[in-house]
Amino acid sequence: MKILYGIQGTGNGHITRARMMAASFKKLGVEVDYLFSGREQNGYFDMELFDNYRTFEGLSFITEQGSVKLWKTAKQLNFSQFYRDLQALDVSRYDLVFNDFEPLSAWAAKRQGVPVVAMSHQAAFLHAEVPAPGSRYWHKALITRFAPADVYLGVHWQPYHKAIIPPFIAHPAHLNFCPSIANKVLVYLPFEQLSSVIEFLNDFPDREFYCYHPAATNTSLKHIHLRAPSRDGFLRDLANSCGVVANAGFELSSEALQLGKKLLLKPLHGQFEQQANVMTLEQMGMAQSMNYLNANALDDWLGAKSNGHYTFPNDPAPLVEWLLAKQWTNYASLHQQLWRHVQFIRDRAA
Repeated sequence: MKILYGIQGTGNGHITRARMMAASFKKLGVEVDYLFSGREQNGYFDMELFDNYRTFEGLSFITEQGSVKLWKTAKQLNFSQFYRDLQALDVSRYDLVFNDFEPLSAWAAKRQGVPVVAMSHQAAFLHAEVPAPGSRYWHKALITRFAPADVYLGVHWQPYHKAIIPPFIAHPAHLNFCPSIANKVLVYLPFEQLSSVIEFLNDFPDREFYCYHPAATNTSLKHIHLRAPSRDGFLRDLANSCGVVANAGFELSSEALQLGKKLLLKPLHGQFEQQANVMTLEQMGMAQSMNYLNANALDDWLGAKSNGHYTFPNDPAPLVEWLLAKQWTNYASLHQQLWRHVQFIRDRAA
């Protein structure tokens, strides 16, 4: 089977998930090409796993100071370029388009009669059982129209529906549950202004903040250690931190849950998915939240303890085998097989 894997490039969560899938595809000898859209070509990093990949402008959104700017997003959407790319993209030689909320490959496959299986966190919100704020009508319409598919497989932290699977999380063995440094905090707020993040952290000199940001260079400002994007460096700092301050993206939250790191989350304003993530994690008792860069919320959170950690599956091979078997409407066996590996282990001190 020859597969085209379309991956949303806005943010790093989709790419993190794709790295695990790429390793499994390679291990099982599956022929896969990769297509990314949603950010400029020079904005991608640590892409060595994706041997054959192409990048396109795609469709994305504009953020400023932690909020989605709908009007600016609408003005910058280059539909003419998207249409030209759609006309030029030939997917007819593929047996399947596997899609993580990437619109160009999804629409090309729909036009050319190639089956599309979507696997994304967004797809989980097609099911009423998943906690989410407000009305779902427009969000469901957006999910299915933005990147249409024949089959939608959601990814979430709880088995809300038979078409939902858990996240795959794997860290290098030497990083798993290495001792946490009590005053070390990982900060990842890429949608905020870097100057605002520094100001937010400035009044806590007894903590060591390791702050990853697209605008950062590797330097230290007393107790605030700025870091440029780096997957390896990020994982090392995540592994021995005591907690994570972040926007409410799914993949980083999943990694923190796996490693037992407490979470302080500021959801991106105007982003339905992040608001829903905060709702779920608070219901699970696994995160605290703030609506703005609130120093009082940070102070309270710094004194809190972690409740425990989740174990998620670390090998996507069952999903790859499910794809190869082409039994894409039969979710039950895949659902059961993967959720068997998930459990919550409460900290003794919690």
